[in-house]
Amino acid sequence: MSVNSFPYTFAYIGLGSNLGDRGQYLLQAIDLLGRHPGIDISRQSSIYETEPVGYVDQGAFLNMAVEVKTVLPAEQLLFVMLDIERQLGRTRDIRWGPRTIDLDLLMYGQTERNSDGLQLPHPRMLERAFVLIPLIEVMSLRDQTMAEWLTEHLEKLDRKEGVSLWKKAQ
Repeated sequence: MSVNSFPYTFAYIGLGSNLGDRGQYLLQAIDLLGRHPGIDISRQSSIYETEPVGYVDQGAFLNMAVEVKTVLPAEQLLFVMLDIERQLGRTRDIRWGPRTIDLDLLMYGQTERNSDGLQLPHPRMLERAFVLIPLIEVMSLRDQTMAEWLTEHLEKLDRKEGVSLWKKAQ
């Protein structure tokens, strides 16, 4: 099945890791996403090192965002993402605690949803510089208007200094 031969949706996924080989976990997650027949990775942001938020007694995170083209419904895409987290050893012991990998569905086209299992757009993305900075970077090539709107939210946030470039996108 080719993503391009069916109607598809652009979705944006935030990735984060702060255990083990953080960069390798990000790359493995992207590889696993791209291997799914219903998902095509179209863009990747740079990788940013960020201070932890919420539970702060843990190591720094690496964060990035990817744009995907997908034929999967939002719920099925989320299921694939949760399965990738499981494959890469993600455990959920402490809320906002250390993790090998974290995949967050930030946006799925223009979909707005508020159900028990899925909220779109992601309910806290506008509060987090470590989400907005890579999301704006990857989205600016597709939707400049949305990127500008997100940038306005970013400019209002504190703690932007806790996000620094770790590896430039290629």
